[in-house]
Amino acid sequence: MAELVLERVNPNKALWEKGDFTRIADTMRESGEDLVASLGITPATKVLDLGSGDGTTALPAAKLGATVTGVDIAANLVAAGNERASSAGLTNLHFRVGDASNLIGIDSGQFDLVVSIFGAMFAPRPFDVASEMVRVTKPGGRIVMGNWIPGDPTLVAQILKTSSAYTPPPPEGFVSPMTWGVESNVVERFTAAGVPKERISFARDTFTFATKASPAEYLADFRDYYGPTMNAFEAATKNGKQAELLRELEALFVRCNQSENGQGTRIPATFLRVTVAV
Repeated sequence: MAELVLERVNPNKALWEKGDFTRIADTMRESGEDLVASLGITPATKVLDLGSGDGTTALPAAKLGATVTGVDIAANLVAAGNERASSAGLTNLHFRVGDASNLIGIDSGQFDLVVSIFGAMFAPRPFDVASEMVRVTKPGGRIVMGNWIPGDPTLVAQILKTSSAYTPPPPEGFVSPMTWGVESNVVERFTAAGVPKERISFARDTFTFATKASPAEYLADFRDYYGPTMNAFEAATKNGKQAELLRELEALFVRCNQSENGQGTRIPATFLRVTVAV
């Protein structure tokens, strides 16, 4: 009798393949382009974008002429990224499936710039993530991370905080991705990977979500397409608290909206920008 082998489910992969994050990413393009424009990328730059999604920062980098590799845990986002690159005629950009904790198939010292904007922070084993980012960066190269900040009053930190209150406790040993938004944790992880503390710098920065949808309509996209929020609504529904969660998040989206003319939604969110000189 043939032995039945069950494939072990990677919970991080399952989370980001749930729904369709491209619906949220479409509202992040403007700030993605602005951030990339600040990185000093030239056609000679070789870039790795970790947790690249469908290319919010990878595509602008490739449009500047850089050779760009996007790596994401979610196969559906990798496919969407390759489709976007193809549609834009960008032969210098390729997306592949991979885990930021273990960059199998990527040689050491390949990249001038390793970028991860709200990506690698969600990977498990943060010390391994830092080690892998340092490993694949060329000596003299840079790592730039964008990480959400725990307890920050702006949108994403509050979405994740609210959602976590409605979901079951994480498994033992789980390390919250929000710990990447604490400077001391970042220093500890990169110094363990061999980077001197003085080569690690920080700045508060802003990423703006912009859409023609109303705040309520935009929240519906998070509810229906953003993995962490989808999980929160599923758990809240089982506990009879779906309406309560919806009210909390609706109030958050309305409060954070800074659309000037009352049309659509424009929400700035604060993040920790990390620069590491390797």
